Amino acid sequence: MRATDSNQDYPFAIANSAAAVLDGTGTVLAWTGPAEALLERPSADVCGRSARELLADASTWDAVLAQRTQSTADGWEGRATLRHGSGRAVDIGFRALPLTDGSRAGTARWLVLAAPAELDAQWRQDHAFTQELFLQGRVGLAVFDAGMRLLRTNTHLLPYTGMPPELNGRRLADFLWEEDARAIEEQLREVLHTGTPLVGFHTAARTLDDPRSGRVLTVQAFRLQEPYGDPMGVAAVFTDVTDHERSRGRLDLLYRATAALTGSLSVLRTIEDLGGVLAPALGDCAAVDLAQTVLTGGEPPPGERYALMLVRTVVAGAPADGLRTGTTHVSPVPAAAGTGDGRSDRSGGQPPVRECGGLLVVDLADQQGAQEDHAWAAAVPGAHSAMTAPLRARGKMLGALTLWRGGDRPRLDEDDLALLEEIASRAAMAVDNARRFTKERLTAVGLQRSLLPPATSETPALEAASVYLPADADSGVGGDWFDVVPLSSARVALVVGDVAGHGLHATAMMGRLRSAVRALADLELEPDELLVHVDDLVLQVAAEAETEDGRHGTDDVTRPGGPVAATCLYAVYDPLTRQCVMASAGHPPPAVVGGDGVVTYPELSPGPPLGVGGWPFEQAEVELAPGSVLAMYTDGLIERGEGDIDEGMRDLADRLLRADVLGRPLRDARHDIVAGLPPGRLRDDVTLLLARARTVPADASATWQLDADPAVVADARQLVVAQLARWGLDELAFTTELIVSELVTNAIRYAGGPVQLRLIRAGALTCEVSDPSNSQPRMRRARASEEGGRGLYLVAQLSHRWGSRYTRDGKTVWSEQTLPLNERGTATAAAGSSW
Repeated sequence: MRATDSNQDYPFAIANSAAAVLDGTGTVLAWTGPAEALLERPSADVCGRSARELLADASTWDAVLAQRTQSTADGWEGRATLRHGSGRAVDIGFRALPLTDGSRAGTARWLVLAAPAELDAQWRQDHAFTQELFLQGRVGLAVFDAGMRLLRTNTHLLPYTGMPPELNGRRLADFLWEEDARAIEEQLREVLHTGTPLVGFHTAARTLDDPRSGRVLTVQAFRLQEPYGDPMGVAAVFTDVTDHERSRGRLDLLYRATAALTGSLSVLRTIEDLGGVLAPALGDCAAVDLAQTVLTGGEPPPGERYALMLVRTVVAGAPADGLRTGTTHVSPVPAAAGTGDGRSDRSGGQPPVRECGGLLVVDLADQQGAQEDHAWAAAVPGAHSAMTAPLRARGKMLGALTLWRGGDRPRLDEDDLALLEEIASRAAMAVDNARRFTKERLTAVGLQRSLLPPATSETPALEAASVYLPADADSGVGGDWFDVVPLSSARVALVVGDVAGHGLHATAMMGRLRSAVRALADLELEPDELLVHVDDLVLQVAAEAETEDGRHGTDDVTRPGGPVAATCLYAVYDPLTRQCVMASAGHPPPAVVGGDGVVTYPELSPGPPLGVGGWPFEQAEVELAPGSVLAMYTDGLIERGEGDIDEGMRDLADRLLRADVLGRPLRDARHDIVAGLPPGRLRDDVTLLLARARTVPADASATWQLDADPAVVADARQLVVAQLARWGLDELAFTTELIVSELVTNAIRYAGGPVQLRLIRAGALTCEVSDPSNSQPRMRRARASEEGGRGLYLVAQLSHRWGSRYTRDGKTVWSEQTLPLNERGTATAAAGSSW
């Protein structure tokens, strides 16, 4: 029959078993209701008949009785096939229990309990499963009552040190740490109250007698219920996943260490990030010692006999006694770790080390010694175990990585050493890559700085000071540049530019553009015209890079491809007129700090960046008051990921005012303007050029208008001599007479009138002759038989420098002479006194 209660699944329970009483001959004496239901045969039809007649095949009677060979004092069990009332066969399992001992003839009685075969088989399987589950020792099995006391456990619930031999009736807190026991019991009570199974709960299990790290367990739990639904307790399965968790933790640590090693191309930042990962994850303290040359990008010594000088560069975590950055605490190597003479053996051990002037010296006697895979490091006060692994890449020793562990943490073992070796191998490659990049970066930065002019300069027209901050190591050197170019007639050109991209290609392009701008500035071109010529140069460079698939000739050297782009701001300041004419090729406008302390940005219409081609450039004219400051910059100063350009320009204006550029020397104020922009942490180069405007006093120049008549040449000489006498420059009168005579004569002869003559005393004595002709004068070598052709040669010999420039009305030929030593300071002071 079937159970009357679904929770009562024991097949031979009295409440739901088909039962019959048989005598010693097998005759049915009694037949229960469940038996009637099982076979649908009433008691009246069965009682008094032999049990053989109930079989589906009466010939199997002997086989059924033969199962008594497995009987015990409590009866015997077997299987049989009975005939159902409908005629079909019914497989059953039965148990025969003796009611009397049968010592007297005819008194034997048997109680036979029967159940469907499938129910009997299921019970037997459940019983075998439960029995074997409690006998196995790979996972811990426990049954808790409602009060969280242990009712039953398998043979090895928790096979760890400190477990009591008898667990029945105990609570977890009797042998586990209180916090560990509380964490487990809280989860089990939740299962008991809600009935929701617990799956995959990870927790630590540390016994009271073993205060080390213990083991990591995964707990699965489900509620047990009484036959009528009331909670009985909780069954829990404890699986030791310590080794799995440690392996996963090592893989996670290796992943995080690898990510830290790939986060930067700076040697110092790379090992700082690595130290932060290793401590305290793998050790309480981690230290990285590097060769001195590695920090500066130098090449470490080869793997031969040498003494490698290591600098303790990074200490992370909670340092043990005596450990700090820049110094090294080295204990003697234990004799057991070496060969007796201080050398390490092939099974491990650390190479001989000694402290020397704050450096850790590792002696590698030969190539074989240099190839040691690892070493156990000597412990220091505060640590119970330590290990070190060399940082070796491409056959070169770069340094060492050392870990210390102390306190209640377990000692470092072979698995930890294997992980440290793997991390050290990857760290060595990252450090070597960063070292090589550092070397290239230092070369690029040195090249770039050599291509830039001095940071400060003084001219009669202005006082200039500049700041250049390279981008961080990850971004690479950029292509920012600036220049201050003295022009004729006391004028000066200011230029700031920015080549797109980073690296040596950008630096080389910057050098080409600066040279081109300086050469074109010497031609005295207008700002807009100069930018047109520079734009053509950039287009030519881009075209060269695209030819032959980026290869130069037959050298098989790949050149950087892609478009070449740059921005540039070019301005010319005239201290006589106080006018500053400027033009922009995609560059932000300059900032002007007026004498009243107000910062303005001139309305400048920027043209396209250099390299676009086909677009004109517009120039703007700004009047600079004496003492005002012009600030030119690159976008790295106003675009730092902190907001839009307008916000960056407002911030620059505030910085200029806070630095007091009007009241302090620019060489001092420039550093305050870029304060808070840490070198080495910038995503783009920062360039700032400051210029304080000066003017030439009115009495420091003289201008005359001359007719196109050869007779005025003598008058011009007299005018010049008289002016020089007023300036106290009589010693320059003779040479100036000759220069003026030649220049005025040529202007009248070849250009006609009117002719303008001007003398300027500002740092040098400048003589200018302007005429309406656009033909440039050209110095040539005159033959001995020729009467003329030596005028410009004479001018060149008498002048410090000379030249000519186009103007809107023609051209101007000029000549500069160096002032006497006692007059140079006076001239400069006179120019500066008009601020």
